[in-house]
Amino acid sequence: MSQSTTPRIAVGNDEAAVALRTVVVEELTRRGWLVDTFGPTDRGDSVDYPDVAELVARKVADGTYERAVLLCGTGIGMAIAANKVPGVRAAQVCDPYSAQRARMSNDAQVMTMGERTTGPELARTLLNIWLDSEFAGGGSAQKVAKLDALDRHDRAA
Repeated sequence: MSQSTTPRIAVGNDEAAVALRTVVVEELTRRGWLVDTFGPTDRGDSVDYPDVAELVARKVADGTYERAVLLCGTGIGMAIAANKVPGVRAAQVCDPYSAQRARMSNDAQVMTMGERTTGPELARTLLNIWLDSEFAGGGSAQKVAKLDALDRHDRAA
């Protein structure tokens, strides 16, 4: 794979997901992705998850990254924070079906997981399903367009 075609992805985490970050980065690297990381590498380095989520989500919204993975204790806080950034669709993924549908039905560019709720093997499985899934369009296209319209409406208000 040449440098110009090597996909790039952002991975962000807080101190509650340092070990899960390692698992995710290793799996992405194994698959040939260039990984840029945001957040602490040590549990003792505290950071507020909304700050990491906003930083990464803005980089997705501006096109720096097509996709990103955000990690915290449960994945919930990262998803809530990332979804506050217009143009970003983040989905907390906790099972194979939600990993697939996050991409196929919702065109989620950001997946979130929690270290306290997702073991390493499940995390690898979910990540790979999400990476291998693509937006199906069809009946979901109109619904995703409505999500985008909500973002535009909020920016105009």
